Amino acid sequence: MKMNNKLIAAIIVIIIAMIAVGAYAMNGGFQDKQVLRVSTTTSLEDTGLLDSVEAAFEKEHPNIDVQFVSAGTGIALKYAEKGDADMVIVHDKKKEQQFIEDGYGTKRYPFAYNYFYIVGPANDPAKIKGMTNATEAFKKIMQTGESNSSVKFVSRGDNSGTNSRELKIWNNTKANYNSSINGSSWYIETGKGMGDTLTIANEKSAYTLSDSGTYLAFKGNITLVPYLTTGKDLLNVYSAIPVNPEKIKGTNYNASMEFVNFLLSTEGQQLIGNYGKEKYGQPLFIPLYGKSEPT
Repeated sequence: MKMNNKLIAAIIVIIIAMIAVGAYAMNGGFQDKQVLRVSTTTSLEDTGLLDSVEAAFEKEHPNIDVQFVSAGTGIALKYAEKGDADMVIVHDKKKEQQFIEDGYGTKRYPFAYNYFYIVGPANDPAKIKGMTNATEAFKKIMQTGESNSSVKFVSRGDNSGTNSRELKIWNNTKANYNSSINGSSWYIETGKGMGDTLTIANEKSAYTLSDSGTYLAFKGNITLVPYLTTGKDLLNVYSAIPVNPEKIKGTNYNASMEFVNFLLSTEGQQLIGNYGKEKYGQPLFIPLYGKSEPT
């Protein structure tokens, strides 16, 4: 008995479909996907680095779905403490160490660094151009802000790593932050991430403290210029910390360590070290693994 053309065509379609399904399954298409929840800083989110890292990692680990939640470092750590994250990627060493001492984190893995920048309007009303000490620059901004209405400083005011560094520099000036700085007419808090804070500072022709990566990523859309870009007070180290599964039950520790290993791998470090070169003319981050943590 001869089969008609429609039946032959149907059989061919079924065979092709079975082959495709088999190939998909062999390549992990039917593996159960794990979710890796990462709470991280807005500065890493705003630069776009995380998108590149996620794509490269998931290509090697198709069974892991990385989900980022960005906030200031303080909030990112709180997410993890409440069990809403499997790992954190942040940049405030003091808070990171406390997070580990309190039992929430297993170990700190520094993987990259850059510097905070003190940026401001091109006309430099506080006259900080040429200064090399961040504390002295902040003191000059404060002193001139008290008598010159054109001098403004915009703070994130969000308990982020950047905000913590800003407060540390203000503290170094020996001024009383609560009575002499916070609440002053020249001092503005945004309560927002780095990208938004840069935009607001630009609109107000104000000074601000920014991580260099976010500043370079936003440089084409703002007119603020960098005045201080290096130095011990401006060093900015990024670390990954898996959440302790003994402290927070249900944490995906294995996936966290897979992500840490990728960040510290040759491929991960090259990706980080090359990120931004083509678009911004210079890398936004300096790879750190295998080197002593800069101080």
